[in-house]
Amino acid sequence: GHYISVDTSYKGEKAVLSSPELYSEEWSCVRLIYQIATTSETSPDPTRLNLYLRQEGESFDRLLWSTTEPSDSWLIASLDLMNSTKKYKIVLEGEMGQDKSSSIAVFEIKITPGYCIECDFEENHLCGFMNRWNPNVNWFVGGGNIRNSHSVLPRDHTLNSELGHYMYVDSIYIKHFQEVAQLISPKTTAPMSGCLSFHYQLKQESSIVFTVYLRDTSGFYEEIWKTDSAPSTDWALAEVDFNALYPKEVIFEVAFNSAKGGYVALDDISFSPVYCSNQTGTTFNPTEAGCNFEEDLCNFYQEQKDGPGWTRVKVKRNMYRAGDHTTGFGYYLLANTKFTSEPGYIGRLYGPTLPGNLQFCLRFYYALYGFFKMSGTLAVYIFEENHVVQEKIWSVLDSPRGVWTQAEISFKKPMPCKVVFVSWCKSFWDCGLVALDDVSLSLGSCQAADLLLPNPGECTFEKDECMFTQKKKGRGSWHRMRGPTPTSYTGPKGDHTTGVGYYMYIEASDMVYGQRAYLVSRSLRGMPGKQCLTFFYHMYGAGTGLLSVYLKKEGDDEEIPLWRRTGEQSISWLRGLIEYESDRNYQIVFEAIRGVSVRSDTAVDDILFQAGPCLEVEEIQFSPGYPDSLNEIEY
Repeated sequence: GHYISVDTSYKGEKAVLSSPELYSEEWSCVRLIYQIATTSETSPDPTRLNLYLRQEGESFDRLLWSTTEPSDSWLIASLDLMNSTKKYKIVLEGEMGQDKSSSIAVFEIKITPGYCIECDFEENHLCGFMNRWNPNVNWFVGGGNIRNSHSVLPRDHTLNSELGHYMYVDSIYIKHFQEVAQLISPKTTAPMSGCLSFHYQLKQESSIVFTVYLRDTSGFYEEIWKTDSAPSTDWALAEVDFNALYPKEVIFEVAFNSAKGGYVALDDISFSPVYCSNQTGTTFNPTEAGCNFEEDLCNFYQEQKDGPGWTRVKVKRNMYRAGDHTTGFGYYLLANTKFTSEPGYIGRLYGPTLPGNLQFCLRFYYALYGFFKMSGTLAVYIFEENHVVQEKIWSVLDSPRGVWTQAEISFKKPMPCKVVFVSWCKSFWDCGLVALDDVSLSLGSCQAADLLLPNPGECTFEKDECMFTQKKKGRGSWHRMRGPTPTSYTGPKGDHTTGVGYYMYIEASDMVYGQRAYLVSRSLRGMPGKQCLTFFYHMYGAGTGLLSVYLKKEGDDEEIPLWRRTGEQSISWLRGLIEYESDRNYQIVFEAIRGVSVRSDTAVDDILFQAGPCLEVEEIQFSPGYPDSLNEIEY
């Protein structure tokens, strides 16, 4: 047979292979059979194979899958493609790393309708199902013309003939009590819930335990089905409700107690997006458990008996006190305000009820002002609904003052529960201000979420400069930085993404008055219709110069100015929104000009490109410096 491989004579270039335009309104599964061969085990710049989805109407390709795993045999990857009305292309990208003798090859790409966890075992790739090898008991392929002595079934379920195939495991080689064979499905790569069904046969002399589990990325097993004791010598149908809102594998496990145990056979695994047991399945929407406090408290509340512990406040743009995290001039929550800072006071903020038995990742931003002692000023508890069990799952240890810092906590509870934010002031000297903003909840653990592929069109500068490069040529340059900038009274104290991550800034000390620095995106695909660019900028310092954003269309010499700010704006990170259109390929340029003094460190962070018009509008696109405003909090 033939395969396709990356031509290694081009050094440092990416090899790109693109499919024809595809269209499928149904859910489908992409299966890729590939091999990466390298000589060196570890390399800082490994050979990598990426698979992207290029959707019609999107300027950015969505990375669906990426691997650097070397192998001396062919491997299979299975990726779910959710149903969509848009046309798309599948794009394969090979990156040759440092290793000169490595190779990337692809043997087969197959897009089939249906879900990746479905299988009839008629094809030799077994849909990416894997047997976990065990010296004594394993799942084997049975049926077909292979008349092996142990393949005891006269016919499979799919074709109902002796030519068809199925998976089976038998006890003939058992050496120990409780030997276990596992057949593991490909991992789900898109959220799905509904009914999982399969056919099985079970013949037992002594007890056999046949169980189906779900396993998430952190290795947590959840049993979803188990055989009742009655053996079935004909194919029996099993159906089970199945929820995989974050990546999970299905594991078919058989445990024998003796060599005369018997056998289990399995065939025709299928999935339907409708639950088996007429239950409608209350779908939980995690966005309802988050809030940015711009309009109100969303689904959060305080109890009357606790008093008004947390207050929604907003700060005018100023040079002394930071505004909120969402936009820099919106609302956030403040505890221990001037109304309540009396010793022994406690403020509690309750979140909405969350369903039990789901893995959650809670993220929020907090900032502290004026505490002498930090520990315990803000804590997060889980209250279980049925009985008043309170568990403290997080509390602040120490953090830089006045910087919005991100906290993330993974938790999973068997019972429905609530998240409660608690702030207290033990004695008069401990009472400072605790600020809270941008609470969000997602399904799956935070560690799993960190491994997820990046959003297309988003750059947080945490790992690198993403789609941006410098245009130097004797001009000033942008630096990637974390923590405060070297000059006092200018620049941010921390980044906008987490408070302890990276941002891009110009160091005014290295530049002269009026010198420019350019940060230029790579060429982006033009699209008909409006696009929205969101970013955060930081312009604090008495000598701050200009920050401008330009659109440069392919083939044009002139750049089109989209947005500009002049002079000192705020001590906060502020959000910029720009709506623009370009049907030709284009680049976005951030230009910073150094101001009159070294106190003009200008920074940007969290740049996001989105298709479609901006959902909110920024009042002024071109604005001068901000007048000296009162340093006050509006209640």
